[in-house]
Parts: sequence; structure tokens; C-alpha cells
Amino acid sequence: MESRIANHLCLKNHPVAVMWTDEMPEGAIHFQDGKWGCVVALIKAASQGKIAAATEATTVCRGGRAGLGFSGYEHGQIEYFLSTGSEASPKCERYKKTPELARTFIDTIPRIQPGKCMVFKPLHMVSAEELPECVIFLVNADQLSGLVTLANYDQPTQDNVAVRFASGCGQAVLYPLSAGEAKDKTCYIGMTDPSARKVIGRDQLSFSIPYSRFLKMEREADGSFLTTDTWEIIKKRIP
Repeated sequence: MESRIANHLCLKNHPVAVMWTDEMPEGAIHFQDGKWGCVVALIKAASQGKIAAATEATTVCRGGRAGLGFSGYEHGQIEYFLSTGSEASPKCERYKKTPELARTFIDTIPRIQPGKCMVFKPLHMVSAEELPECVIFLVNADQLSGLVTLANYDQPTQDNVAVRFASGCGQAVLYPLSAGEAKDKTCYIGMTDPSARKVIGRDQLSFSIPYSRFLKMEREADGSFLTTDTWEIIKKRIP
């Protein structure tokens, strides 16, 4: 399907549909079994027009496995890797001040019911028979402002967009998938993870929308501020 929202945002890349399948699509970009790769690179590839996929076997990164919902984190080393390091795990990211805070994080991230294969597909390639779980936009600051405003446009509440601490793929995939399972309409800003930022453009963040909410926002876009003179001024400066 073509996206009205993407058109209003002057999006040069593709919105990315995220879905579960029983088998990896033929020709999909993926990492080799047992070989490390950053899941964010698969999202980026889909935004550039390619079909990408991941299974538990092809997702070696522990953050990636958790971020896609294949498995949670296991205690032992990850809490030290995320915080101060240890004798057994001297390399660390210092994203949490203490191992205890890191352990609280890994114990409280959402858990979802995973499928066999997660597929990242340009939205316009999704067939009528396919049902995405969420849609991810990779956007700059102006485009992000449009998505945040649209997410609140038709709602009585003002907290319909959230930012959560997590890996880049956890922010972009796990949280919106968890929201979708709970019939929650919350959208999520992501790619604030410094490790993920090494993979995407310096001006990009992600904005992820549970699929049922995305369809509603698509219907609202044409009657919203996205058709006003104010937005036209902003559109002219979007590269």
C-alpha cells in the first residue's frame, strides 16, 4: 500500500512494515546463522526498498533477540555489559550506572509472543493478504514533528507518543509490537540508542506505529494540519 502520511512528510525512503511469517521470504536480506549483525541495519535496508528478515538463529546479538521479541535477556553478563563491566566481561557500554539498574531494565522490558521469522518490508510491497504488526518511519526532525502531532491529532489525551530506553531495535520494534498486542495506540520514538546511531543517518530517528493505529492515522492525515500553509512551509525545507 502507498502511504498518505509518507507523501505529506515528503519521505524519500520507505515506511517499513514489520510482520511475522512462518518462513523467511525467498531473496530476503538476512544475517547468516551464528554471525553477528545489527538488526537496525535490516530496518534501514527495508527503508531503502529491500526485503529483510530475521529469525532467532540469524539474530546473534543479545539486544537484537530481545528487541525483536525472540527471547529476553539472561542474567549473568548482560547487566555488566550494559553498565560498569566486570572481570569476566571487561567491555561495557555504560548505558546504565550500575549492574543493578541494568538488571531492572532487562527484567522489565516487554515480552511478546514471537513468530518464527520477522520480516521488514517496504510498505508499498505489502499485499492485501498480509497483516503487518507495526510500521516504522525513519525520519528527520521536521518529519518527526509531523508524526508526533498527527499521533495526537484525533485523541483526547496528549501522551500518545512515548520514548523508552532500550536497544534501537527494542525501541523501534519491541515496544510497538507489545502495544499492538495490548490494543494500545501508543506510538514510539526510537533510535536514541547510541549503538544504533552508528548504523543509521546522523539526522534520523525512528517513529513506530502499531498497525491498527497506523491505518487510523492514514485516514486522518488528509484532513489534518498536514494540508495547511504551516506544513507547506516546513515541506519546502525537507531535503
